Amino acid sequence: MTVLIAYASRHGATAGIAERIADDLRDAGLPVEIRPVDEVDDAADYDAFVIGGAAYMFHWLKDATHFAKRNRAVLDGKPVWLFSSGPLGTDLVDDQGRDVLEASRPKEFDQLAELLHPRGEQVFFGAWDPESPAIGVGERMFRAMPKSKEMLPAGDFRDWDAIDGWAREIAEELRPPQQ
Repeated sequence: MTVLIAYASRHGATAGIAERIADDLRDAGLPVEIRPVDEVDDAADYDAFVIGGAAYMFHWLKDATHFAKRNRAVLDGKPVWLFSSGPLGTDLVDDQGRDVLEASRPKEFDQLAELLHPRGEQVFFGAWDPESPAIGVGERMFRAMPKSKEMLPAGDFRDWDAIDGWAREIAEELRPPQQ
């Protein structure tokens, strides 16, 4: 059983999460390939999938969404997990008393849940370096705002223990039964 971890990452934080999940699954004895979604030639070559993407403004990166929809027939009936990275900071609850990770769930996950029937989904905290080059018009416009650097907390907020724990859950589901 070969697991494909396919991801869409803008600045590398989501790629880092995908790499960590791949390492954890390999440590559990599972064969894993990891690729950016736009570098997957044939999803039919794989038996299980972990698909991840960064989320901006409550939306999963379009490349991740397109990959999932384009490969819907291949993914049907196979084990699939979805993850997203995006919220920044360490607060688990926002000003309205909502769970930050639940409130940051990408809007596309509802439709993808109906299409793909994933075994699980998870939102992880992300990372942001205000000194990294802006990608896309939206980021350039945001960074041009005088107080943009004060609006988002800078740093790496990825919770590696949570990522490792989720990867172990996936490994448990995929590991063949002990004889």
